Parts: sequence; structure tokens; C-alpha cells
Amino acid sequence: MFENKLNADKLWSHHLFIIAGGGTGGHLFPGIAIAIELKRRFEKSDILFVVGQKKMNQEILSSYGFISTSIDVEGLKGRGLLKGLTGLWKIPKSLLQSMLIIRKTSPCMVIGMGGYSSGPICMAAKLMGIGTAIHEQNSYPGVTNRMLSRFVDRVFISFEDSRTYLKSKKIFLTGNPVRDELLSKAAIEKKGTDGFTILVIGGSQGAKAINDAFLDALSLIRKAGRNPRIIHQSGAMDYERLIREYKERNLHGDVMPFIQDMAAAYNSADIVVSRAGATTIFEMAALGKPSVLIPYPYATNQHQEINARSLVSAGGAEMILQKELDGETLSRVLTKYMDDRLMLKNMGKNAERMAQPNAAKLIVDNLSELILNS
Repeated sequence: MFENKLNADKLWSHHLFIIAGGGTGGHLFPGIAIAIELKRRFEKSDILFVVGQKKMNQEILSSYGFISTSIDVEGLKGRGLLKGLTGLWKIPKSLLQSMLIIRKTSPCMVIGMGGYSSGPICMAAKLMGIGTAIHEQNSYPGVTNRMLSRFVDRVFISFEDSRTYLKSKKIFLTGNPVRDELLSKAAIEKKGTDGFTILVIGGSQGAKAINDAFLDALSLIRKAGRNPRIIHQSGAMDYERLIREYKERNLHGDVMPFIQDMAAAYNSADIVVSRAGATTIFEMAALGKPSVLIPYPYATNQHQEINARSLVSAGGAEMILQKELDGETLSRVLTKYMDDRLMLKNMGKNAERMAQPNAAKLIVDNLSELILNS
């Protein structure tokens, strides 16, 4: 499998870094930000991403020009007995695959970004004497990072709250790395327009509850005589239904299963309606984007709600819990900011105060020190 996916000549360099993780964009995009900073710092370096079997991860990485390979691993939590047993059976296999990848590429460092696919490669690296580090995006760490924190060489966190749950003496608060294209001047400066643009993103896989409530909210906003521009990331599974709903309700919007050019989408948006994954929160903070956050209610230990409260307490967002979410509530909040641009602007400025634009740089500084001292 590995030979088919990688050209060994391409991987030869003075430094090879393996970045492992994925499953959702929340794990993958911070890894991409770190990879870009590594390439900038180590000109002759190469990056290999090791991800799970989801095709979306490999497509995203390919669009950035990064090489990737996959290991045969699945999550265990919340999958039921049969799928849980299948996942357990795959752990030894994925660990062996990871050891073969490390032996063939001889990386100087393995960096885990969370998610089940980062576990085997980080464990294999540690067993083979390779430097290891992990980054935790959320306020409450996932099970993989809680386990890995016990033996990796460095632990990087986005929220101070994470420190309590991780067993390591080498924990560094860095914030969550944000992709370069989102931090460019073109992405930050909104194009002049007299209209109002709402960006709806339920995460890289969409969110049906947000989609439904927003459709109801948009219908109410249109009935009130307002006609905002809509950019709506539906998620692949809900795309066809959402297109049909927009048409049946005579609503208009740019609806797509996944937004490839997030810089342009953020650039166009006056306000963002979103879940509260750490990656999205730090992206919006870096860009000074006001938002209405609807945390995923089934996240472990309610970590999305904790993530959201950090931005809300800074005055950079409003939060609606999903149990309180409906079209009327969401339309009322959105209309309030459509009618008061000064309040909207102040919310954006407050969000920006929470930004950590140097997160990738801080992480690579620390990794460089670790490599030099190893």
C-alpha cells in the first residue's frame, strides 16, 4: 500500500516530518498550518501526512501540494459493540503499518494532531526512538491525545483549560495554528459592499440542525424584506436536500457541500453562523469575524460549548445552544446585527483580541529546539 502511494525519491530531504491526524478539518487544517511553517523554516524539508481512510483528507492535502498516505485505523468511541471490536482489531495492524512507514522514511519528528489516526503513528515513533509531539485543538482533549500525552516529548495546547486533562510536564500554550491564506491581507480586508453576507459553516461535514434552523431563519428574514447574500457549507450528506429546500422555499444562496476557498468565504462574510470547533474559533478570531456559535451538543465533555464561551466572554461572539435553536431565535440575532453595523464591528474587534496568529511559529520554534537537542 505504502509503495503505491509514495514516491521515495520525493521524500528524500535533510528533514522529513510526519504529521498525523485528520478525520475532520478541525484536526487537519492546524496540521497544514504547521506544515507550511516547517517548509518555510526548513527549506530542504519534506512533509508526509499520515491520515485515516477518509477520501476528503487526502483530497484536501493534495490541493495544498502535500504527500499523504493512510493507515487502516478506525475510532472506537461511540461506535457500538461490533464496530468497536473491529476498531480494536485494527490497532495492531495500524501500528505495524506505522512502523513500516517510519522505517521507510526515517523522519526526524512525528507530530500528532489528534483524532484516532494519530495514535498508532505516534506510538510507533516513540517505540522506534523518534521525537514526538502532539497538538490539542479543543478545551477538552480527545481520548487519543489524553493517552499520547503520557509519553510524547512535547504537548501543545490551544486553551489553558486543556492542561488539567493532559499528563505531561512539557505542555506549552500556543493557541491553534491558522492557515496562511486566511491570514493574508487579502483575506482580512473585506471588499466594500452595501449588502450583508452571512456565512454558514456547520464544520467540514456539515450540521443538519444548523441547516434546518438557518433555512427557517432566512425565510423569516426574507419575509421582513431583507435579502442578505448567503454562503452556505451544507456538508456532503445534506447537500442535495438543502439545494431542494432552498428551491422549494424560493430562497437564494451559494450552497456547496464543502468550501474549498475559505479565505474568500471569510473575506466576504459580515457574520458567521457556525459550530464551535477550536479551529473555526481561532480562524474567526484571527480574522476578526463576528459570529453566532451553535456548539455541537454531543461533543465530549461539552468541549465545543467551553470553546464557544471563551469567545463569547471576550465579546467576540454570541452563542445559541442547540436545544434553544430555532429559526425565530436565529433570525432575531442575525437581524439585530444587520441593523447595527457598529455593534457588529465591535464584536469583530473583540474576537480579534483572542487571536493567536503566531501559533504555528511558536510550535515550530519549540520543535526546532527539540531537534537540535536530540
